[in-house]
Amino acid sequence: MPPNDVAQHMIARKRRRQPSETQTDYCSLPPEVEEGKFEYKLKLVAPSTTRFEHLVTQMKWRLQEGAGEAIYEIGVEDSGIYIGLRRNELKVSMDTLRDMAKRLGATITVLRETTCEDDRTAVEVLVRKVPDDQQFLDLRVAVLGNVDSGKSTLVGVLAHGELDNGNGRARLNLFRHRHEVQSGRTSSISQEIIGFDSDGELNNYLENETPEDICENSTKIIQFIDVPGHQKYLKTTIYGLMGHSPHFAMLVMSANRGIVGTTKEQLGFALCLQVPLFVVVTKIDCCRPAALEKNLSSMERLLKSPGSNKVPTRIESSDDVANAISQMSSNRVVPVFKVSSKTGAGMPLLQKFLNALPPTASDVELEKLANADQLSFQVDEVYSDVPDVGLVISGIMKRSCIKEDDILQAGPFEGGSFKKVRVTSMHRNRFPCRIVKAGQAAALALTAADEEERLPVMRKGMVLTEVNDAPPVCKKFKAEVNLLFHEKSIKIGFQCTVHIGSVCRTAKILEMSTEKLETNGKANVTFEFLSDYPECIYTDSKLLFRQGTTRGVGRVTSIVALSSTSEPKCDSKEEGVSNDGSMSSDSSMSSSRTSVGDSNSSKCVPIGEENSNDNSMSSDSSDSSFGTSDGDSNSSDDSNSGNTSGFKVCRDESFYGASCTGNQGTLQFAGC
Repeated sequence: MPPNDVAQHMIARKRRRQPSETQTDYCSLPPEVEEGKFEYKLKLVAPSTTRFEHLVTQMKWRLQEGAGEAIYEIGVEDSGIYIGLRRNELKVSMDTLRDMAKRLGATITVLRETTCEDDRTAVEVLVRKVPDDQQFLDLRVAVLGNVDSGKSTLVGVLAHGELDNGNGRARLNLFRHRHEVQSGRTSSISQEIIGFDSDGELNNYLENETPEDICENSTKIIQFIDVPGHQKYLKTTIYGLMGHSPHFAMLVMSANRGIVGTTKEQLGFALCLQVPLFVVVTKIDCCRPAALEKNLSSMERLLKSPGSNKVPTRIESSDDVANAISQMSSNRVVPVFKVSSKTGAGMPLLQKFLNALPPTASDVELEKLANADQLSFQVDEVYSDVPDVGLVISGIMKRSCIKEDDILQAGPFEGGSFKKVRVTSMHRNRFPCRIVKAGQAAALALTAADEEERLPVMRKGMVLTEVNDAPPVCKKFKAEVNLLFHEKSIKIGFQCTVHIGSVCRTAKILEMSTEKLETNGKANVTFEFLSDYPECIYTDSKLLFRQGTTRGVGRVTSIVALSSTSEPKCDSKEEGVSNDGSMSSDSSMSSSRTSVGDSNSSKCVPIGEENSNDNSMSSDSSDSSFGTSDGDSNSSDDSNSGNTSGFKVCRDESFYGASCTGNQGTLQFAGC
């Protein structure tokens, strides 16, 4: 639906709950369109055989447009006017719809019933079909928000089906490290899943003992990616957004604290990366109504502000859930939920919303990626020594597909070389599978392709490709960038940490289309990685760069191929492999995946001293000073973790302000 129709659509949907003199004003929707997953049917009473076959073909098309899900509005004309059906006509129409779905191997779930004039009823139905080569549909949802906003507690309540005791008991199941349990703050990326069956019922650990049981009993899986909310774990937060490629972002805000800390900054990242989002306001049980309304109004003003340009809508009933679901494809409507993890208030509406949450890509788009000529699997985590298995990697399938026992090449290693590996087994959401297609997240167990060869030491940011492919490996690349915030200006020689998918490396600006780049400015720049090994970078990939309080986003336009005659060298150590060939702290899947600090402050703390009491925490700070830039600090956010050689990093608990410009204006997403 065109974006300019969203506001009109929302007004029209609200009219159905208000009495009116005319039928058109009483119930109306935007007219039906040929594309998309929404289908309007006035009635489906006793269709002929030819008509029934046509209806089945039409449903198949809608399911393809919705990536396995379609919404049918029964009792609605093609013009969008709600007419409704008598009880006997509605029953026959639902039986026909059920027969159509059964013909395709799909299931139906009634989302809502709307009463129109003359005691007529209209029904909105969710039709879901799992592809023949898949066990379930899956979506990835990144959980964003400031520290102590209740993110982990909310995910724990959804995943385990038990309410919190008010002291954070529900979040303990998500914590991975001892210091997280002691402090109550997430410092690493935690993942948890919930499922929904064909009837829309929630499947979690309350009825299922293992993740395999949840996947086995579900037709749709929601994978939550819980990222840290504290400012000093910013690198880990950005990695969760860039490396794990979430389909949606759930922004969590505490009802009694409102917009504080990193809330605006994380909202800005989601908007700049164009990730559809919805807002969940937690802790409504311990907040006065006046304070709750004040904080809700502040969030709505932020979402409506220039640059954000969203349409926030509060979810108070099941009808509001259905309205929001129908508008999520526009990427402008932002549903706002009010929940309590202690009392369970608002949880049923949130669960119903998650069940009907639509896929972000159609089956046609996914099929095109699955049939791509060049295979690409992005590695975002490496588990170096899993008992009885060996090397296991996890990541996102970007192009083509992978099957069991495939022989692929992994890399790039130093010099841009690749090494052959064999895929021995695969899991999706901890459930065994035989094929992984484009857009799906999976974990792969690897062995050396040749038994006589040694299994290569892998790191985050690598890719798997077909043996004879020539992936775009480079150390230099060109990009269009938009500087969101910098204290003064950026010039040639500026060094920063660049995030491109699961690649997180320190880079230097070699060339710029302008003499200097200031806040809200745009330029074409050439980056060079400051490391001994290249990276695999694809054109049109989104990038985010940072250094201290500096923030910027952009898009890769082209790469500069590696030169066989000269390779630039630098003094920085390789993150994935140390000098003796062993795994360093940031690459191995030990408890050192989290970060300690990477932003400027008025207080300088030696990293080694700060981490002396907890060896499980790693640093998000760099060990190199930065080049020419007006107003730069002498610290960076490089990904070389584990350096405790007395290097000092300045950090600050607040982010002083940022803005981004685009087609929709300017967004002020920080300035806490």
